[in-house]
Amino acid sequence: MTDRMMDEHYMTEALAEAHRAAALGEVPVGAVVVCDGEIVARAHNRRETDRMATAHAELLAIEQACRALGGWRLSRCTLYVTLEPCPMCAGAIVNARVGRVVFGAKDAKGGAMGSVLCMNAYPLNHKPTVEQGLCEKDCADVLRCFFERKRGDQKSL
Repeated sequence: MTDRMMDEHYMTEALAEAHRAAALGEVPVGAVVVCDGEIVARAHNRRETDRMATAHAELLAIEQACRALGGWRLSRCTLYVTLEPCPMCAGAIVNARVGRVVFGAKDAKGGAMGSVLCMNAYPLNHKPTVEQGLCEKDCADVLRCFFERKRGDQKSL
């Protein structure tokens, strides 16, 4: 299997997490962490469910990966996430030393890996490799459909 095919496979797993989030009424963002070809963590947004501002898919996946691997340095890992990480999540990615980040849809209002700001542009102690746009249409569509349904539900009230 080619690297591109592997990346698409893992992004499909992140999309499955995004769909789980949507089913809970959460903003549909999903993430998986892969280390040495194996998924070591998977998560989706849980801010509403957990009533916790920091319960973003990326943070939950990073925490889970640290527990699974027995340490906080994730330099051998790739984080696949359906939406460009926000500043909080980008900071966690830097602090966890995640080696590579692959995201699908850009976040024009809050993205911190190239859209609104670029965490790698700052003189920080770690700069992950960032690849954007993988399965971008699918990742954007799940978000678009979720918010269209939300707006439709609000109109019927």
